[in-house]
Amino acid sequence: MECATERSKIQLIYDACNAVFSQKELPTYKQIQWLKNLLDITEAIDVGIDEFGSCESPLPSPKSDKRLIDGQSVSEITYIHIHECDNFSMGVFCFPAGGTFPLHDHPGMTVISKLLYGSVYIKSYDWVKVTNSGGRTFLYPRSGGNIHSFTALTPCAILDVLSPPYSEELERRSTYFSDLPIPSLHGYAMLEEKDLPDDLTVIGEPYLGPPIVSQYDFLSGWTGM
Repeated sequence: MECATERSKIQLIYDACNAVFSQKELPTYKQIQWLKNLLDITEAIDVGIDEFGSCESPLPSPKSDKRLIDGQSVSEITYIHIHECDNFSMGVFCFPAGGTFPLHDHPGMTVISKLLYGSVYIKSYDWVKVTNSGGRTFLYPRSGGNIHSFTALTPCAILDVLSPPYSEELERRSTYFSDLPIPSLHGYAMLEEKDLPDDLTVIGEPYLGPPIVSQYDFLSGWTGM
């Protein structure tokens, strides 16, 4: 009997996302933890990135004759598109040291991220509605963090899974903000929408990791949690 081909880590993540995010119900806590565990064991080389530079890491990508993207030579914020469908998207943001992605939201989305290498400063907030007169809306920075910004302290890369993905057609677009701290309420801030920053540049690079089989026979790992 012929042995089944071992699935790559990115294939496992795709299969899990396809199982979890294609259902009509919202994901359960156990399902989200399962996805997080799969992202936790994923490394830069699993998505076609050489985090160390060509001197310390093999150049051929796993299961591919393509060369890896050199994570240490990235000079601009770079997005590597891996997969997108109606239910979810997968991709990697690579940052040079000092690169900043401004405060932005993920409207109605589940967001799961994994820092693949390097160091990054993350500022994150959640909405809080105040019940006093006027009912103004504030941001609270300690649970969930679905509104966040990134500043790379060193060259770094972040693997992102979004469900559902951004969609201009469905008016599921990102909004950018400035945060105005409230001196009398430590840890709180007021939110002010702003235009897409003129100095924000994100370039694209091709995905060089193992290919994803979209209609993979998902026979193991999923237990209907």
